[in-house]
Amino acid sequence: MIEDIIDTGNTFNKVIALIKHRNPRSLKICTFLSKPSRRIKDVPIDFCGMEIPDEFVCGYGLDFSQRYRNLPYIGVLGPDAMTK
Repeated sequence: MIEDIIDTGNTFNKVIALIKHRNPRSLKICTFLSKPSRRIKDVPIDFCGMEIPDEFVCGYGLDFSQRYRNLPYIGVLGPDAMTK
């Protein structure tokens, strides 16, 4: 399974449980970004592009209110940008 970002792990943990219920031969988890400091549920990540601190990031496909998705880089979105 491939995920763009794993934050708390709550949602992805439920998805993993649903997939495992179907008895796959194997299951590997790949994420582009991981925020381990926010993790509430354990997610067994096999491949991780990068661990990032607890900051709101966007760009390179990640968005905030349908904005900033097309940035050619990943940037930290500051509080000023979230109020506009």
